[in-house]
Amino acid sequence: MATATGKTANDAKTTPDLEADIRQLRADIDKLAKLLAKTGEHGVGTARRAASEGVEQLRAQGEAAMDSLRSNARDLEEQVIANVREKPVTSLAIAAGVGFLFALLSRR
Repeated sequence: MATATGKTANDAKTTPDLEADIRQLRADIDKLAKLLAKTGEHGVGTARRAASEGVEQLRAQGEAAMDSLRSNARDLEEQVIANVREKPVTSLAIAAGVGFLFALLSRR
């Protein structure tokens, strides 16, 4: 005999069946919680690796920039030395003028 929902009277669930379904649902929820925790741990591990790689890349870029600055400073120093050797009187006058300007600025 069919009921209003389209099920027969024999399809009705008993209390032990419902309790078993509830236990199964709880077990499934526990599995999902564990899976989510693992996924979160995996995400944290991935983020740590990405941050570590980023730090290493930034360190390498910083070292390259420092090497470039050192090279530029050496080149500038060599140019100054060459100019002083070529025109010592002019270089002395420029140095005196710069020293005078610093003295004026330091008085204020």
